[in-house]
Amino acid sequence: MKAASKFLSAASAVTLSAAMVVPGALAVQFVATSAAEAAVVSRVEVSGNQRIDAETIRNYITIKPGKAFSSSDIDGAVKALFGTGLFSDVQINQVGSTLVVKVAEYQVVNQVLFQNNKKLKDNALAAAVQLKPRGTFSQATLDADVESVKAAYRRIGRDDVTVTTQVMQLGDNRVNVVFNIAEGDRTQIAAVNFVGNSAYSSRRLADIINTKRSSWLSFVLRDDVYDDDKLRADQELLRRFYYNHGYADFQVVSAVGELDSATNKYTVTITVQEGDRYTFGDVSVESTIPEVDGKSLESVIETHKGDVYNAKNVEDSIIALTEKVAGSGYAFAQVTPRGDRNFENHTISVVYTIDQGTKAYIERIEIRGNDRTRDYVIRREFDVSEGDAFNQVLIQRAKKRLENLNYFEKVDISTVPGSQPDQVVLVVDVVEKSTGEFSVGAGYSTGGDTAGPSVEGSVTERNFLGRGQFIKVSAGGGKNSRDYSLSFTEPYFLGRRIAAGFDIYKSTREYNNNYDSDTTGATIRFGLPITDSITTQLAYNISQEKYKVDDGCNPTDSDPSGTCNISTAILDGIEQSPWIKSSVSLGLVYNTIDDMKNPHEGIYANTTVEVAGLGGDAKFVKITGRGSVYQTLSESLDLVGLISGGAGHVEGYGSDGLRIFDQFQSTDRMIRGFAYGGIGPVDPLTGDHLGGTTYFNASAEAQFPLPVVPESFGLRGAVFADAATLYGSKVTSVAQESTDMQLRASVGIGLMWASPFGPIRIDYAIPVKKEARDDVQEFNFGISTRF
Repeated sequence: MKAASKFLSAASAVTLSAAMVVPGALAVQFVATSAAEAAVVSRVEVSGNQRIDAETIRNYITIKPGKAFSSSDIDGAVKALFGTGLFSDVQINQVGSTLVVKVAEYQVVNQVLFQNNKKLKDNALAAAVQLKPRGTFSQATLDADVESVKAAYRRIGRDDVTVTTQVMQLGDNRVNVVFNIAEGDRTQIAAVNFVGNSAYSSRRLADIINTKRSSWLSFVLRDDVYDDDKLRADQELLRRFYYNHGYADFQVVSAVGELDSATNKYTVTITVQEGDRYTFGDVSVESTIPEVDGKSLESVIETHKGDVYNAKNVEDSIIALTEKVAGSGYAFAQVTPRGDRNFENHTISVVYTIDQGTKAYIERIEIRGNDRTRDYVIRREFDVSEGDAFNQVLIQRAKKRLENLNYFEKVDISTVPGSQPDQVVLVVDVVEKSTGEFSVGAGYSTGGDTAGPSVEGSVTERNFLGRGQFIKVSAGGGKNSRDYSLSFTEPYFLGRRIAAGFDIYKSTREYNNNYDSDTTGATIRFGLPITDSITTQLAYNISQEKYKVDDGCNPTDSDPSGTCNISTAILDGIEQSPWIKSSVSLGLVYNTIDDMKNPHEGIYANTTVEVAGLGGDAKFVKITGRGSVYQTLSESLDLVGLISGGAGHVEGYGSDGLRIFDQFQSTDRMIRGFAYGGIGPVDPLTGDHLGGTTYFNASAEAQFPLPVVPESFGLRGAVFADAATLYGSKVTSVAQESTDMQLRASVGIGLMWASPFGPIRIDYAIPVKKEARDDVQEFNFGISTRF
């Protein structure tokens, strides 16, 4: 009992103590909490600052002497000071009635220096790093900048670059930052391999993508630089190529680049799954808008039953339908294609459904990233503006136009919600690239009026002063020629999609050491796109031609041709010097070529009518036309067929008639295997070909890749057959031969090279039908294209 009594007494004492202590503890805790939540200090003391004034630091925080503050205010003050980016450390403590703010300032960067860099200039590297003079220094930023410098070198094909840094203390909390760069050798691409392709050869697919295998031309072309972004873009190029050629199930399974550090070379492997080839099945248009008849709109679509499936034609049909319906007053109409695959007969039936769509308006177009290009240059590529109905099809069209300008490395268009539910903001992000070019080149040509070696230098700017204008100044010449020119083009004349420009030129020629010409002229031109494939151009041309017989020729009344044996017809033309030609010309171009550098399919046709006689001495009407049709004959062999033809006629009027210099002369574009001016009417006394008033020509050609030669070399072979006739003459001062229509023909082989200096072509042609007075030239070499 006694022990139990003692235990109960002890338990009572503990219980009583607990009853007294716990409320006391709660009271202390409450007081302390209240003090933390409602403290007041009489002053704010700042320490550790060297460059930044203490009062400036006090202004960054919201805690003021004499005003209550809480722990959340202290947290906010710490965050505010860190947010300035000026301090590496911040500590805030209350000591009695004083709030102590202790800071550690970042060091200040005095200079950012780059050493041993040759392939990238200082300004390019300075733009890549975050550390800047008079900015703050931190180790984290320096580490990030090292990676940025390496990335800049990777973009120019130098993956084995090494970058070390040095931080030089200058006192007064200032430092110099030095990047020591060992650039290393160029990282090459050893191979670009395709896996899973059977419909198209690896060579053909390699032509489509931008990532190329390294070759001896890579030091000029710089097309063998491995880049992840470029490889992703290549995948899209492959998808579009296959989708446009019937392979609707195509997909890129994987695309990887593996770097062999021992050889510093990449091996790129692209694995594809082609799927089956489809043709279009039934194609129709349906409309959920009562006032819009889908049947009546079928005439504007570009997809037809039986044609090979083509994604581009589907896109073009969507655009055509959208514009047609919008033009009828339904600005919010949406066109959605629905494809129905038939896996048995490999057809895709397409139904274009037209719906009213959600009403949304463009509140604002926001453009970012254009440091050089003016805003209006970008805005004018949009067919919509602020306040217009939002139309995704027209937005995508604007994106393609911006990409085709070739001013930007990248164009992204996105939308964000506007201030109202039915408002959207278009955000256009662009990454600009260099648009200026200085070039010096040399060449050699076996034909034309500039035969022989030649050199040319030019300065070109495609986006002059960021206004989207084109300007080019060039000068060049050869053994017997000199050329100077200035060209300028404003692509949006008076704010409309009309290209206006002018050309000023001066050229001199020496002809067979017999006579010289000096031509000075100018052209004012206007170009107007009618559709995406058809453009027209109106131009006014004026020129003055001066001719002079060489001193050694000495023509006389008794010997008009002189010692140089010049045709009297040519002498008559020379005697009319100086000769002023004032003319207007109207041209029309139709172009559906898939790739102007390496055409495989499409049509390129142009025709021009020129009328001279608006003042000046020349009076004639000249009509010319030429068309070329490309068609892939074998996908697996990459065999391309080309059929081209042309014609021209010139007719003089007035009392002066037609000069010899206004007649047509034969060229290698008319027929190969013959010399420049080597066919047609001829002066029997001197053998000079005087040209003709009418010509017709035709050509058939097959182009193919050269076996063994890597596709990255850009070499292709060709076999061809040409036929042409040049006849008729308005020259009456001499009796002429071969003035009637007489057919010439030739066959030959060619070698084409898509060189960095332009398309170079070598042809060897043998005439199989010719006339006795024709001048033969079997070998032809020059920079040319067959369009």
